[in-house]
Amino acid sequence: MDKWKTAQEWEAKWHGNCINSFHEEQKQLVYAEKMGLVRTPTPKTPFSFDLKDKSILDIGSGPYSLLLKCVNFKNSFVTDPLMNKFPQWTKERYKEAGLFPMSIAGEDLLKHKVDKIFDEVWIYNVLEHVRDPKKIIKNARKLGKVIRIFEWLETPFHVGHPQTLTQKDLDKWLGGEGKVEIINREGTKGKCYYGVFKGDHYE
Repeated sequence: MDKWKTAQEWEAKWHGNCINSFHEEQKQLVYAEKMGLVRTPTPKTPFSFDLKDKSILDIGSGPYSLLLKCVNFKNSFVTDPLMNKFPQWTKERYKEAGLFPMSIAGEDLLKHKVDKIFDEVWIYNVLEHVRDPKKIIKNARKLGKVIRIFEWLETPFHVGHPQTLTQKDLDKWLGGEGKVEIINREGTKGKCYYGVFKGDHYE
C-alpha cells in the first residue's frame, strides 16, 4: 500500500463518526481570517461569512467544510477523496446547505469533468495529505478566478501527512508570494503559509 492510501486510512479513522467536530471547526475560523474572509455576524451566529453570490470550489473539504458557515453562495462544490467514507448524514447536510459533495481527489478534478469555472477555489489544511500538491494547485488555477489558501509549512513526515511543504514551492506553484507566519491560537500552532492568488481566469 502506498503512503497516500495509508494516509487516507489514517484520515478516515481520525474523523471517525464526525460528530464532535468543534476543534477542527475552531481552527477553520483562523484559516478563514488568514485567507482574507471577513465575518458577517448575524443575530443567529457571529461565525458567518457572506460570499455575495460567488461560486466556490472547496478542495479537500472533509466532512465539515468552511462553506457550512457561509451564506449567499451559488453552484458550489465540496470535494474530498474520502467523501463516500464519511457518514451519510454529512453528505445530506451538504446537500441541505445547497452544496454539491463529490468524492474526488484534488489531483483528479479535471479527469472527472469538473470543468466549471469558479469565482474562488479554497485550499486549507489539505496539501500535507495529498499525492501531488503541485498538481492540485495547477488544477485550482485552471478552475478558478481566485485561489484562497492556508497551509502548514515544513511539517515532519507523519503517517497521515505524506507531504512536507515549503514557501519556495508554494510561491512557485501559485505564481506569487504568500505570507508566512508562526501562529499559536485557537488550536492552531506552527509555521503557516497563506494568501489570495490569481487563478488562470482572474478578471
